[in-house]
Amino acid sequence: MHYFIKFSCFFFMVFSAHAQSSIDQALDWYNRESVPYISVTEMQNFQNQVILDAREWEEYQVSHIKDAVWVGYNEFNLAEVVKNIPDKNLNIVVYCSIGVRSENIGEELLESGYINTKNLYGGIFEWTNQGYPVYNMEGEKTKKVHAYGKLWGKYLTKAEKVYQD
Repeated sequence: MHYFIKFSCFFFMVFSAHAQSSIDQALDWYNRESVPYISVTEMQNFQNQVILDAREWEEYQVSHIKDAVWVGYNEFNLAEVVKNIPDKNLNIVVYCSIGVRSENIGEELLESGYINTKNLYGGIFEWTNQGYPVYNMEGEKTKKVHAYGKLWGKYLTKAEKVYQD
């Protein structure tokens, strides 16, 4: 019986996590709001910002926000960021697909003294859903966005979804 209860709880948690129907619900479920959010609209007025892409290299290669610096997620190296961005007072916006991985990277940045770090609410999916452009590795506008996986791809509504590894 004890194992049945554990399995039931596990099944409920997995089902609930996968049943999120909107970016808002997914972020409520997965994030702790430990890094202040910035909306796509607010980001347009955020001055002197550095934009960090916290997705995997394969995702970044498909498309990214203009002038975004790839820092990765699994490969994230805080020492490299400190070396390349020594001014810890700069405005930093971190993004990923919807804002889950970028919250984790944002936490590391905040803990390291980057006091003006923000997490892009809804990530690159919300960015493109609101009609803002993304760019490929040649610097050209593209409609393609790496959708990360079928589960997450449902949140990307106004771009051509790419599921390559």
